[in-house]
Amino acid sequence: MAVQTALTHAAAPPEHDGFEAFYRANADRVYRALVVTLRRDDLAAEAVAEAMSRAYARWPAVSRLENPAGWVFRVALNWATSWWRKVRREQPPADEAAHPHLRPPDGSVAAQDALAKLPAPQRAVITCRVLLDLSTAETAVALRISEGTVKSRLSRGLATLRHELNSED
Repeated sequence: MAVQTALTHAAAPPEHDGFEAFYRANADRVYRALVVTLRRDDLAAEAVAEAMSRAYARWPAVSRLENPAGWVFRVALNWATSWWRKVRREQPPADEAAHPHLRPPDGSVAAQDALAKLPAPQRAVITCRVLLDLSTAETAVALRISEGTVKSRLSRGLATLRHELNSED
C-alpha cells in the first residue's frame, strides 16, 4: 500500500470500531485518486494521512456518512489546496517536469499527460467519478458543487481526454 498505516496494533476505543477496516479498504484508493488530482505523490500521501487522522478523530460521525471515503477525499483535497496556497506565497513553483514521480510506471504516459492538461476542477471530478467510483450525487457532495456542475465538468473533461488521446495516434 502506498500510504503507510499510522494505526498501532493496540485495541481501538469502542467508538472507533470499524475505522481500521475502513482505512485498509480506502486509504490507498484515496491516495491514488489524489495523486491523479494533485499530480504530486508526496503531497497526496501527506493529505491522506491528515484526512485519515481527522476521520479517526471524528469516526463516530464520519462512519455514519453515506460515503466516508468521499469525505476523506474532500478533506485531503482541501488540506492539500491550503498547503499549496501557502507554499506558493512563500516560494516560486518548482519545475514539475523534473519530478520523478509524475511519470506513471505502467506506460500510460499519454493518459497521464492528457489528464495533466485538464483544469484541476475537471481532473477532480474525473478522479471522483472514475477512480473513486463515486456517483454524481456523491461527487457533488464531496467537491461541494452541484450535480449539474459535476455532469458538465465530467462531460467536458472526458471530451478533452478523448480528443487528446485520439490526436496522438
